[in-house]
Amino acid sequence: VIMLDNMSYEDMKKAAELTNGRAKLEASGNVTLDNIRQVAETGVDIISLGALTHSVKAFDISMKWKKK
Repeated sequence: VIMLDNMSYEDMKKAAELTNGRAKLEASGNVTLDNIRQVAETGVDIISLGALTHSVKAFDISMKWKKK
């Protein structure tokens, strides 16, 4: 897997053309829900979306165990 970090759409598309399927390409950095389609259309194989982890509100839960 070759990581394409913070690259322009044009550069990602060029990388996809140059590798021509010989390597998996992963787009990462500055990928949002607003631009994920444009990233996908460049021909990359994998897209990392940081918003799934760094922009989510935490959910506070707990579990209590009862001894029988």
